[in-house]
Amino acid sequence: MSRRRPALVCAAVAVVIALLAASAAAAAAVSISRKQHRHQSSASAARSCDASAAGRWVVDESYPLYDAARCPFVRDEFNCGKFGRPDKEYLKYRWQPDPPCTLPRFDGVALLRMWSGKTVMFVGDSLALNQYESLLCMLHAAVPNARTTVSPASGKISPSTTVRFESGRVLKLDTIDQATIWLAADVLVFDSWHWWPRSGPTQPWDYIQVGNTVMKDMDRTQAFTRALHTWARWVDANLVQTNTKVFFQGISPSHYKGQDWGASSKTSCMGQTQPLNGTAAYPGGPIPQQAILRSVLAGMAKPVYLLDFTYLSQLRKDAHPTKYNGGIFGEDCTHWCIAGLPDTWNILFYAALTGQ
Repeated sequence: MSRRRPALVCAAVAVVIALLAASAAAAAAVSISRKQHRHQSSASAARSCDASAAGRWVVDESYPLYDAARCPFVRDEFNCGKFGRPDKEYLKYRWQPDPPCTLPRFDGVALLRMWSGKTVMFVGDSLALNQYESLLCMLHAAVPNARTTVSPASGKISPSTTVRFESGRVLKLDTIDQATIWLAADVLVFDSWHWWPRSGPTQPWDYIQVGNTVMKDMDRTQAFTRALHTWARWVDANLVQTNTKVFFQGISPSHYKGQDWGASSKTSCMGQTQPLNGTAAYPGGPIPQQAILRSVLAGMAKPVYLLDFTYLSQLRKDAHPTKYNGGIFGEDCTHWCIAGLPDTWNILFYAALTGQ
């Protein structure tokens, strides 16, 4: 799943939290240093309860979990409050799973103790970056006076820029060339799919290669499936005998088409201020590639925990930046405001890590 100019975003926490962006073979890092007691905590995930499969969004006046204006790690394109989003209701929703499932309250201090001296990586695209920055803010709110060091020294949570002139960007589906740094992680969080359907100027490759065969294009779901199997073989070959904990993000939905949630086809996420009722199936149905992801994970030797937040995110048509992103993406119904929905992703991540 390698490419000569990859479009992946990786992130790393030890209490080093680092962000590596394969989108330009570059890196940025955040390190949080604080006095901590060594603490061993069981991170075995409780699989008897699927807290993300059924539930509803409820108003919780204790939300949001942090003030984005006080978090130094939020990029403009996710900073809806900074760019004038007038409504605040989207910040007040907490995911409440159906009984007997419950979710713990996020404890950033406990998580930092658990990760003391360890490295955590997020490997994926800008949705991984969404969750990554949310997690940074949640931890920062837990220890607001902790000293942080950002590299590069600009302090911007973004890949450093590298420009290379090449004859063409090739997406290789059957090899992974740049994964050595993953081996240093104690916890790995992967995601994929967001870039796969893209075409035209936003497509991050010019050719697709399988073995010695180079082609201009192929069915994207087939390409995604093949690449997932390549990733799974790499994980099984390199991580089965290690204590590295491996997670995979569920597929993050977008809300450009109102018919997906039973509205007009001319409706998008723009102006949406409330989530859908979670008592019924999402009108647009499940994302087909999610079943492919589940199938690949089920066949792996290395246990991989699926952070399956797709359905609960489908209900949050209200949680996108829309036009409140500094003019960076136009009408953005793909990414998510921070503070906002990715905080719930991290609560699910925390619950899995702590066995709650």
